[in-house]
Amino acid sequence: MNKKIKLLSIACMIIVVNTSAQVTGSFIDSRDGKQYKTVKIGTQIWMAENLAYKSNSGCFAYANNEDNVKTYGYLYNWETAKKVCPSGWHLPSQDEWTTLSTSLGGESTAANKLKESGTAHWQKPVSQPTNESGFTALPGGYRNENGEYWVLGYNGWWWCSTENDSERAHNVLIYGHTPELILSYVNKIAGFSVRCIKD
Repeated sequence: MNKKIKLLSIACMIIVVNTSAQVTGSFIDSRDGKQYKTVKIGTQIWMAENLAYKSNSGCFAYANNEDNVKTYGYLYNWETAKKVCPSGWHLPSQDEWTTLSTSLGGESTAANKLKESGTAHWQKPVSQPTNESGFTALPGGYRNENGEYWVLGYNGWWWCSTENDSERAHNVLIYGHTPELILSYVNKIAGFSVRCIKD
């Protein structure tokens, strides 16, 4: 008797582990009781929100409107930014920002993985941000050396702890219309956002 042999097609599932997969948590700043979301990206743990601690000096609400702080946090000059992170956290160096971007594929594409997705806060985000990192970068704009406020909703600027010279310090810039993370430097009296990284 002939036996019919049936070949069974076995479907194999391949599980891809994304190195930027979100490991989230939270942290309470004992100074004012504010709770921040946190996210682990690569080997680093970052706050997943801009710092919103009101220091006694060098601290500015965008357009002097405290309502903006609820979403975007405060803007700080560099001297204040260096010391405003809570205990156990610090202002990231340029190298630490570079480590972050490298873990997300490099400076040419990292910004898309850092930016909040959608258009709730980013105006016309041409580059289609995904926020797959969970970092949730927001376009908090900046305060220039003359005390003028610019580009809320379009650009985000963050301080690095790394000094360039006696007048300037390094910063990170993310535009709404490009996937790039840009490293630059600017006058220390400008007002930029702060993201703290865990010690």
